[in-house]
Amino acid sequence: AELYGAIVDDVVRVSRPMAAELTKLVENTFRAVNIGLANEMALICNELDVNAWEVLEAAATKPFGYMPFYPGPGIGGHCIPVDPLYLSWKLRAHRAQTRFIDLADEVNASMPSYVVRRVKNQLNDLKLPVNGSKILLIGVAYKKDVSDTRESPALDLLARLWELGGDVMYHDPHVPQIALGERSLNSSELSPEILQEADITVILTDHAKLDVSLILEHATAIFDARNLTVGHNLKKIQRL
Repeated sequence: AELYGAIVDDVVRVSRPMAAELTKLVENTFRAVNIGLANEMALICNELDVNAWEVLEAAATKPFGYMPFYPGPGIGGHCIPVDPLYLSWKLRAHRAQTRFIDLADEVNASMPSYVVRRVKNQLNDLKLPVNGSKILLIGVAYKKDVSDTRESPALDLLARLWELGGDVMYHDPHVPQIALGERSLNSSELSPEILQEADITVILTDHAKLDVSLILEHATAIFDARNLTVGHNLKKIQRL
């Protein structure tokens, strides 16, 4: 408390270090569970042919008792995908279950596979297989406006598309290079040429620097996992 009090105005004291550590885990778990719910709503809305983003934005207009969370291609970073599972592991040693945590992890961990399946279906609609198709991923950082790729679902997606024979490129203004096993890949410049060259453009991270109008004008087909193209209802766009 004395250490943090030197740099923080309000220090919240609890009874012991274990309570302080668990406080951190509760906050991370809260986000993991609610992101899992948002992801499941995206799956439900796709089955019912409803725009998930429209539904979630409308729900967020309730002035009390609701905190908006949004779906995506998966979760990343060094906290949300890791800390709740540590808590789950700890509880198993006490022969106890963490059902909300485990279910949220199951949903969130399934999202990269789900996005790959949606991309495959969209390519099929164009009479193209994944094998040999040029696929441009927009964003590989785990969240917008950062360079952090730790536990990023984009890397999982990229690896899965490679396994299926996809010719995968990526653009990320914050991540100049990525390495997956023995393979490495450099970020491509986002240009009309590369967008037109790609059979499908997959938006995985909604960086503020991205030129959305350029993507909309030149991409052949778009799968938007972040609702970056909100307000544009072109036939070539599919959303999570």
